[in-house]
Amino acid sequence: MSCGFPHNRSLIQSTQQLYESMVFSLVFAEVNQDLQRFGARVSGEILSLGQECEVMPPRLQQFNGWGQRVDHILTCPAWKKLKRISAEEGLIAIGYERKYSNWSRVYQAAKLFMFSPSSGMFICPLAMTDGATKVLELTKSSGPPEEAFSHLTSRDPKLFWTSGQWMTERKGGSDVGHGTETVACKQDDGTYKLFGFKWFTSATDADMTLALARIMDAQGSVTKGTQGLSLFFLKLRDEQGQLNGIEVQRLKEKLGTRQLPTAELLLDGAQAHLVSQEGRGVATIANMLNVTRIYNSICAMGFMRRIVVMAREYATQRFVFGKFIKDHPLHTQTLARMEVQVRGGFLLVMEMVRLLGLEETNMASTQDSHLLRLLASVAKLYTGKQVVATVSEGLECFGGQGYMEDTNLPGILRDSQVLTIWEGTTNVLALDTLQVLAKSQGQVMQAFSASVQEKLASASDRSELASSVQCLQEALGRLALQLEKLLGQGSTSMEMAARDLAYTLARIYIGALLVEHAAWAEASPSDIYASQRWCEQDLCPLDAAQQAGCYEADALCRDMDLVYEGSPTYKTKESAQASQKTVV
Repeated sequence: MSCGFPHNRSLIQSTQQLYESMVFSLVFAEVNQDLQRFGARVSGEILSLGQECEVMPPRLQQFNGWGQRVDHILTCPAWKKLKRISAEEGLIAIGYERKYSNWSRVYQAAKLFMFSPSSGMFICPLAMTDGATKVLELTKSSGPPEEAFSHLTSRDPKLFWTSGQWMTERKGGSDVGHGTETVACKQDDGTYKLFGFKWFTSATDADMTLALARIMDAQGSVTKGTQGLSLFFLKLRDEQGQLNGIEVQRLKEKLGTRQLPTAELLLDGAQAHLVSQEGRGVATIANMLNVTRIYNSICAMGFMRRIVVMAREYATQRFVFGKFIKDHPLHTQTLARMEVQVRGGFLLVMEMVRLLGLEETNMASTQDSHLLRLLASVAKLYTGKQVVATVSEGLECFGGQGYMEDTNLPGILRDSQVLTIWEGTTNVLALDTLQVLAKSQGQVMQAFSASVQEKLASASDRSELASSVQCLQEALGRLALQLEKLLGQGSTSMEMAARDLAYTLARIYIGALLVEHAAWAEASPSDIYASQRWCEQDLCPLDAAQQAGCYEADALCRDMDLVYEGSPTYKTKESAQASQKTVV
C-alpha cells in the first residue's frame, strides 16, 4: 500500500488538474460569448449614452415653483439609462452571484474594464455600490440594510439600487479619524439620527449610502479619534420621495468627472441604521476600500487602453512628412512604450481581482491574502500615476487635435486625474503600504517575494526570457537589501522612502506577471517582447534613491530648505541662526 501511495496521489492530482482545466475552459467559453456581445453594446449604445452625459451634466434644483425646498439633483436620461444597463448586465450582481465561483470577480472586472471608458463615469457609482455591497455582505446586518443588499445585487432595473459613500468632511478626506465631526444620536426605536456636514459626496443621486459618524452618549459626549467612528446605512429618500433629513448645499465644480453628481450635504436628523460594531467604523470600511481601489485601477486601465487604441489607429490615418505617422520610428517607439504600460498595468489589476475572487470563496491561501492587502494600495497608486502620464502622452499623439474639446479627447485626461486622488492620494497610499508591511512583521514581504519567485520559475526553461528573469531577481535582491538598511535608519527615512518603495513593488510585480504571461504556451512574440521592454527600466527606484542619499538623516532638512527657500512662512537654519546673532 505505501509503495503505491505516491502514484495514487500523483494520479489524483493529475485528475484534479484535468477537471479544473475542463471547468475553466467551459467557464471561459461561456463568459467569452457574453463579453463579445457586451463589447458590441459598449461600442454602440453605451458609448453614445456616455457622450450624452458629457454634454448634459447634472444640475441642482433647490426650490420648486412655489418656493419650497426640494433639493432635486437632475440628471439626464442617459445617466438613468446607464443605471438600467448596469442592472441588466449584472455589473454588480456577477460578483455576488458567484456563478463561476472564484472566477466570477475576474468576469465582472472584464465587463467593467470594457464599460468604464464609455460609461460617462457611471463606473464611479458602481464602485461605491460594490463597496457598500461588500460591507453589507460581511456585516450581515438585519432590517433595512439586509433588504438593501438584495437591491444592490439585483439584475432588475426596477429594483436595482446604487450607493454613495459619505466619508469626507470639511477637515479633509483620508484622515477620517480626526476629520469626522458628524454625530449620531440613538433613538428609542434603535435607529440613529445623523447631524453633520459632508463636504464631498460622490454619486449623490444614489438610493442609499454608507456614512461615518460618532455616536453621542446620553451626556452629549463623543469618543475622539478613529476609535470613536461607527458606520451607518441610510436611504436618501423616504417612501414619499422626500429627502431623509438631508439638505443639498451645492454641487461641486470639478476639473473632470462632471457627468457625475458630487455635492456638499448637510445632515439634519437623517435617519440611519448602525451596520458596524460601535467604534469599528474604520475597520469595517477596510474591505470596502479594497473594492473601490480595485475599481479605481480598472478605470485607469480602461482609459489607458482607450487612448492607446485611438492613438494607434490614428497613426494609420495621419499622413505627415511624406508618410503615415506609424511609419515614423520615433512615433512607433512612443506607442510601444505606452502599450507596455497598458499590458503591465492590466495584468496587475486582473491579478488583484483574481486574488479577491479567491478570498471571497474561501479559497485564498495565507500568501494570497497578504498579497491582496498589499496590492490593493500599490496597484491603485501606481495605475493612478500610469493613467495620467499615458493619457497625456496619448493626447500628444493627436497633435493639436488632442487639445480640442470637440474631439472628446481632453475629457479623458480631465477624468483620469481624479484617479490619483480619489480613495487616497499617492503619498497616502504609499504610507498605507508601509503600514501593511510593518503590521505583518515581514509576512507580507515574504509573500510578495515568494509570489514573484514562483512566477519567474515558470519561465526557467525559456531562454528568450532569461535576461528579464535575471533583471527581476536582481531587483528583488536589491529591494530586500535596501529595506533592511531602511529599518536601521528610523521612521523618518522609512516615510521618505515610501513612494519609491511602492513604485519598486509595483514594477517588480508587474515584471513578474509579464514574464509569467510570456512563458504561457499560447503567448505571442509580442508578449515576450513586452516583458523584455518592461524590464529595461529601473525596476528598483528605491535602490537608486538610497544610494543617492535621498533618505539620509539630513535629507529632510535639505528638502525643506530647497522647497521653502525665499518663502516668508519658513526660515532656513542659516536664516534662523542669522536672526539669533542679530538679536544677540
